[in-house]
Amino acid sequence: MNATSITTTELWRLSAVALAAAIRSKEVSSQEVVAAHLRRIEAVNPRVNAVPVVLAEGALEAAKAADRRVGAGEELPRFHGVPFTVKSNLDVAGTPTTHGLRAMAEAYPKLDAPVVERMRTAGAIPIGRSNMPDFAISWHTHSELYGATVNPWDASRTPGASSGGEGVALATGMSPIGLGNDTLGSLRWPAQCSGVAALKPTLGRIPDATSVGTPSIVPIGLQLAAVNGPLARQVADLRAVLGVLAGPTWRDPWTVPAPLRGPQPPRPITVAVVLDPAGRGTARQVQDGVRRAASALTDAGYAVEEVEPPSIEAAARCLLDMLDLHTGWNLLPPPVSDYAKRWIAAFFEVLGPPEPLANALSFATRHTLLHAWGQFQETRPLILAPVGTDLPFTVGADRTPAGVRDNLRVMRMVMAVNALGLPAVAVPVGVEDGLPQVVQLIGPRYREDLCLDAAEALEERHGVISPIDPG
Repeated sequence: MNATSITTTELWRLSAVALAAAIRSKEVSSQEVVAAHLRRIEAVNPRVNAVPVVLAEGALEAAKAADRRVGAGEELPRFHGVPFTVKSNLDVAGTPTTHGLRAMAEAYPKLDAPVVERMRTAGAIPIGRSNMPDFAISWHTHSELYGATVNPWDASRTPGASSGGEGVALATGMSPIGLGNDTLGSLRWPAQCSGVAALKPTLGRIPDATSVGTPSIVPIGLQLAAVNGPLARQVADLRAVLGVLAGPTWRDPWTVPAPLRGPQPPRPITVAVVLDPAGRGTARQVQDGVRRAASALTDAGYAVEEVEPPSIEAAARCLLDMLDLHTGWNLLPPPVSDYAKRWIAAFFEVLGPPEPLANALSFATRHTLLHAWGQFQETRPLILAPVGTDLPFTVGADRTPAGVRDNLRVMRMVMAVNALGLPAVAVPVGVEDGLPQVVQLIGPRYREDLCLDAAEALEERHGVISPIDPG
């Protein structure tokens, strides 16, 4: 990108990789980039409430320091001078890790989370904290501390959760990169609702740790299911951020030094296409998106086969049993927002009473399912499937038992992937009826590279649909 195109482009529209290249080549300064995003937040955030905490002063000071390094001719790291946003349950030193709760409004961490620390080391600058539901519970972003986030495509529909603030911030150009996390689809569902890309990594690929309070007791099911990951508007940004975030640390005993690229499977790579996971119903618009993606992958040289991996429904149920939510809820401070209270009451009505031995047996079930999916992916390394199998629900529709029951049906594919700790990339493939169409590509363990390669092939053929102005 030349200097003329940079000066005639609104900087908040550019990808993180493009911004880093422009800063490095002195076509634009970090201060200009940060200021452009701060202006975009000021202009757009009042309409969508995605970034309730703006770190303007610190970001501008960091940008000045970044420009001094450029001027001095120093060697520059990958995302030097590029701003990014951070979900409110990830530690950023100097700002509270609120989890969306008033009770944690003063919960200042001693250290950055490993993912934030690594982004800073790569030269990136935190510019804001994004909204999330109370303690990341529910598939709609409404927090007791910050209120509701608005879907920029259709304000009557959910922006997704729990990384819903990040999805909206990216979709509207307030940030080029966001950091979030995923236990029940919390990266990919907001990506679908807002029309952006997201990477849910393999368990152990990207570290997670907090310095707020004393180390907590984290149930084993949550340890196996929850992961941190990036959101972006372009797949190249996801790949670049993965290179920054991946790798072991003593702060997270699950992390491993797995290579970022594995051996090439036999060509053509076979993709299993799942139109209606477990046959429980998928909206026409969602199936249309999967079909569009399958056609594009065929055009890109992949072998496409309509077949689904084993026991999707059992894997989704396995996740709920692994998480042992009846016990886990007692380890959390009680949420106080009315939205959260009503959602939790409805959720537990649907979940029913705890079943003896269900949690213990779930880990044996997971082992069996991992073996079955591993065998399936020996010959079909990639799985193309919906994220949520329906359109983003109408705000408030999830606060009844019927709404929660439907959410569990809609989220069955993302929940299956989390139960097994597999990598997946969500990527937009178009817009239909005024809403984004987003699919997910699921790979074998530690094969994010295969997911990203296929996602880039889709992006090349279908383009990028954001940033947008809120509707």
